[in-house]
Amino acid sequence: MSTIPRPATSSRLVELDALRGIAATLVMLFHYTTRYDQLYTHTLQPAFTLPWGHYGVNLFFMISGFVIFMTLHRVKRPMDFVVSRFSRLFPAFWVAVAVTFLLTHALGLPGKTVGIGTAAMNLFMIHGLVKIPHVDSVYWTLEIELLFYAWALLLYLLGRLDKVHLALTVLLALRLLYFLADKLAGVDLSYTFSHLLILPYIPWFVCGIMIYRLTQLATESPRLDLLVLLAAIVVLGVVEAPPIGLLAACLSGLLWTAANGRLPILANPVLAWLGAIYYTLYLLHENIGWGVIRQAQKAGVDVNLSILLAIALALAMATTLTRLVERPAMKWLRERYRARTTLVASASR
Repeated sequence: MSTIPRPATSSRLVELDALRGIAATLVMLFHYTTRYDQLYTHTLQPAFTLPWGHYGVNLFFMISGFVIFMTLHRVKRPMDFVVSRFSRLFPAFWVAVAVTFLLTHALGLPGKTVGIGTAAMNLFMIHGLVKIPHVDSVYWTLEIELLFYAWALLLYLLGRLDKVHLALTVLLALRLLYFLADKLAGVDLSYTFSHLLILPYIPWFVCGIMIYRLTQLATESPRLDLLVLLAAIVVLGVVEAPPIGLLAACLSGLLWTAANGRLPILANPVLAWLGAIYYTLYLLHENIGWGVIRQAQKAGVDVNLSILLAIALALAMATTLTRLVERPAMKWLRERYRARTTLVASASR
């Protein structure tokens, strides 16, 4: 084998989850300050805004590249991965869709309510592929994640997980080609092809994959891993902007440090809690929070207090959904799967 997975430590995984908790919080603060003001206008200027908070999504994609390849290196069979991802994503998502649908209608958020049929189609998580509106706009990233999972699983099935450099280099080259075709020739290449290959976001995933390989695997090609990582950063600097390339380099350094267990501050109780609820916080915060802010400000509540109310509600709902739905459902589904797998294996023997 060209790579040997190193044992994962719980502290390192806690630090990675803490980074995701920070990312979700940044996105939430961006939505409640800058984005809300763009869509609905605060009654007064808030005490602070976070116009760059949406880059938390890019950090999400990087960490997904890291975690998904780590997961695939540790599963024994493809269905292990499928059950792991399904149990992690869908039960909490289904409840979040229902809660967001009901509260968005109850709060009367202009331009953000959808019909019951549209909400039902959201439950498949890939509704964006057929242009069905989102119950909550943040769901667009979940479709990107699912497409990434599918391509990563395909590499696993083809036995190319440890020889991923060529595939990733081709994707980076395609991302650059799309950019050059548009800028130099004014040609818009196929959107569908680009979307299915997640080309606009692939450099961020590549950064995470390479950092995983460099920090968690005993590889025979660390220089090649580093070269592909640098290529992804350069591509972002070219196709997005030099500051975005610099951001990618900084986030890569942050992820690298956390993956090596050198950021113990991330394991503190508050960040560990945010890391535990990051997924449900991401799912629930946007439309519900906007509705709360809008109704509070209409009632004369101070703009900063209205934002704090939305933050408190989002954190409370995320904690409740994590404890009552996400964790129990994930545990139940994985236990049923393990029991069935053991039974099948015993019968086969």
